[in-house]
Amino acid sequence: MRAISQEAFEEVVKENIDDLGMDPQEALQDAIETLTLQGVDLSGIVTRLPGDTNTHPVLDCLHTLKLLLSEEPHSLNQNELAEAFHELNDLCSNANANANSNASIATKNGAVQLTCSLCSKIPLSATGSHLPLVSSLNALASLLHDVQSTGTFHSCDGPRIVIGFLIDYKPNVDVLSSGFRVVASAATGDEIVKEAFMELKVDELIMEIMSMHKNKGIQSLYEAIRVLLTPDDSRVVASQVYGYARKFAKIGIAEALVDSLHAGLSSPDLFSACITLKAIAVNDEICKSIAEKGGIDAVLRCIDDSGEQGNKAVAKACCSLLSKLAGSDVNKSAIVGKGGMDKLIKLSARYADDPSVLQEIMSIISVLSLRSPENAARAIEAGAGDLAIQAMQKFPTAHQMQRNSCLMIRNLAVRNPENRTILLNNGIEKCIRKAKQTHTNCKDAATDALRDLGLDNYNL
Repeated sequence: MRAISQEAFEEVVKENIDDLGMDPQEALQDAIETLTLQGVDLSGIVTRLPGDTNTHPVLDCLHTLKLLLSEEPHSLNQNELAEAFHELNDLCSNANANANSNASIATKNGAVQLTCSLCSKIPLSATGSHLPLVSSLNALASLLHDVQSTGTFHSCDGPRIVIGFLIDYKPNVDVLSSGFRVVASAATGDEIVKEAFMELKVDELIMEIMSMHKNKGIQSLYEAIRVLLTPDDSRVVASQVYGYARKFAKIGIAEALVDSLHAGLSSPDLFSACITLKAIAVNDEICKSIAEKGGIDAVLRCIDDSGEQGNKAVAKACCSLLSKLAGSDVNKSAIVGKGGMDKLIKLSARYADDPSVLQEIMSIISVLSLRSPENAARAIEAGAGDLAIQAMQKFPTAHQMQRNSCLMIRNLAVRNPENRTILLNNGIEKCIRKAKQTHTNCKDAATDALRDLGLDNYNL
């Protein structure tokens, strides 16, 4: 999309009034509609009439920050700085209904550069209140919302500034929480920023902080890890994040996350540890190493506990992680050998009314049964076939669960003729055909399931 300056936008409105005789509000609306149709990006533009004396709250806030920037570091009023950044964060954070628009206006008017400059004026060894630093980092995290803003952050040496604060304030949980919010926001969708943080050894810093603050619930730290390991920059053909994941595992972060799993449901980090560990488990070697550190035992215990305590979020996270770990053939045998099938079916009974949990359970059973007739037989013995039939009948509109059920049935049947007989005798064919007719995303999975059940008319 084409960009436009604030001055150019206001000139278009002025021309509508002076040259075309439109009334002011009509001229403003026409300018917005015409420029939008022409493919002009109006994000970051204050859509107001020329000469409007009512200033925008974001611009007012930036004006205050610019005045503070002009002061010498030793005379900088820390309370005023904290208050201004707090206001900017309130305007641009997700809690504000106009957050996206406000963040665009702020970044288009130099907010990222301004914030980085002011952050760099906060001494790393500052004594007294940490509120100005925390407020500035929170505001910076709210400003970083697209590749333009993260690119500006990178060019302003933002990664080095933030890492400097994290190193200097390692004992301070509040600063760490705000600092890692910036890491997560800045690295989202930006491979260059990810690389910059890795070059600054953010992985080693994270390992050190996790060792210092065990089970302290620094959720943004886990979010930062997940973002750093997510290949989400569409501009890059081959992401480096899989190499980063291997580095994270090599220096012990996977092991530290497993420790959080061992702490069980009493740990405030359990949910985050599960989904973060899943991001690190990118290959067979890492999956096996997690199992060797007791990861499978810990996950299975958490699955039992989450079912007993009714903690659906943890149940789903543990199931998702177990599915990833089951990608290793060695781990498949270990999971089944430790009673994993029975635990999963037991969990399905506890959450029989929640298709979002059932689909995760079906996904694991599907992976455990892949290329393993023994595991497929064990799954049928545990009750996986009954689970599929009952769930498909009970939740006909749950399209993802219907699809996962079809995929599971396929793996249960493809190498096990005896399983086919059991499933067909129990009425699975009708369920699969209904899913195929009802849900577009189920067609291929349902067709494959019908074929592997040995039905000659599976294409009907």
